[in-house]
Amino acid sequence: MHRLVVGFVVCSMVSLVSASAEEPGDAKAGLQYVRANCAECHEVERHSKIVPDFEAPGFPEIANMSGMTGRALVVALQTSHKKMPNFVLPEKDRNDVVAYIMSLRSSRP
Repeated sequence: MHRLVVGFVVCSMVSLVSASAEEPGDAKAGLQYVRANCAECHEVERHSKIVPDFEAPGFPEIANMSGMTGRALVVALQTSHKKMPNFVLPEKDRNDVVAYIMSLRSSRP
């Protein structure tokens, strides 16, 4: 019985760690935000028929860059870029945008 309880506790802890590893934020809200604020320069959706003329990378491309993580996106969104206007995203919007971009990540074997 003791092993059963220990096994349950360990499984519960692993589940909590896995849940906390997911991206915070709402990907659907993030899509709405990027459509309104980012689509002028970035391709914000896979296979978008609207492709901006700028050299800004598309969000599907960003999501699939080697080593890309939610944390890396948070840092990138808080760092100024030469060709990107400086703006400050409120934490909720930032989390939503990160969740959306990470939702574009292709599954890899």
